[in-house]
Amino acid sequence: MASRLPDLYEVLGVERDATEDDIKRAYRRLARELHPDVNGDPTAEQRFKEITAAYDTLSDPVRRRQYDVYGRIGAVPGGGGAGPDVFPFGDFGDIFEVFFGGGARQGRRRGRRTRTRPGEDLRVPLELTFEEAAFGIATEVPVDTLAGCEACGGTGCVPGTHPTRCPHCGGSGDVQQVARSVFGTVMTARPCPTCQGAGEVVPDPCHECRGEGRVRERRSVRVEVPPGVADGMELRMPGSGCAGRAGGPPGDLYVSFQVKPHPVFERRGQDLVCELSVPMTMAALGADVEILTLEGAEVLKLHSGTESGTVIRLRGKGIPNVERRGRGDLYVTILVETPEPRSKEERTLLERLAELRGEKVASGGRLSGRLRKLLG
Repeated sequence: MASRLPDLYEVLGVERDATEDDIKRAYRRLARELHPDVNGDPTAEQRFKEITAAYDTLSDPVRRRQYDVYGRIGAVPGGGGAGPDVFPFGDFGDIFEVFFGGGARQGRRRGRRTRTRPGEDLRVPLELTFEEAAFGIATEVPVDTLAGCEACGGTGCVPGTHPTRCPHCGGSGDVQQVARSVFGTVMTARPCPTCQGAGEVVPDPCHECRGEGRVRERRSVRVEVPPGVADGMELRMPGSGCAGRAGGPPGDLYVSFQVKPHPVFERRGQDLVCELSVPMTMAALGADVEILTLEGAEVLKLHSGTESGTVIRLRGKGIPNVERRGRGDLYVTILVETPEPRSKEERTLLERLAELRGEKVASGGRLSGRLRKLLG
């Protein structure tokens, strides 16, 4: 006579009208108590299998409805005996999916890891003169990097050999641990210490790179600096960084610009500003004066009566726009120099000028305030 099959609701300790959440909570509570990794009782493992099989049936709406109608899974109306799924054991990925929120199943979908890794990015400084930053330059920059090992072709293995699956983690790259804590039973995953999370090991490392697949190298990289760059800007050069591991893509190279200051010009965005000192006579009478620009010397026309502090704008004489057309402007501030009479003749001329303009010279040989203002 066949033994009576256990009632799956009794196995989980829930009522027959229990909701899906009730069933899940009951299973989690029992699993924490009966999991073989945390319960040393010899009967705990069998009990754990029973509650897992019960949950596997009652958590599936179709199978639960079949169980409620026929009393067993796999039975048919009028048929005898239980089908093969009275206690349908799922794999431990299904158990951990309920117990730990699906992490194990996600790990299985991810697939076996490999040693392939992208290369690291590199950053190098590049010092530029003010003019080089303004108009651009092509130059060679030395870079310390990691290049693919030519002896092993980047595999890290002695030629003729190949990497093998890590025996410790089975190629997953992770090792899992189950422990009890104040919050209950907790499972943690950490990178495998044998393969450092790669999932593969190199049984016969290359003698040149010691299994890394990469060797240190200093090489020269040609950098095309675009016109208009400023201090602190970076230029990204895709694929010019370190070589990837085991055939992975290379990293990028970032060139950081350090622009030297200019003795004459100050940069404000794409514009330039500078100051030009001129004698009082040239400012008063007007003149053509020579001024420095980024392209060299140019002639600037001063109108008669130019006052100190006058700003003259030279269009298109500033900094080119990065990756766009056009340039900024150059703003020149005129500073009128006030002369100090160096001879009796010069003083006589200044006094005559003051007399002609109806201005009185102050006592002590100093010019009147109005004349001083005129002279800048």
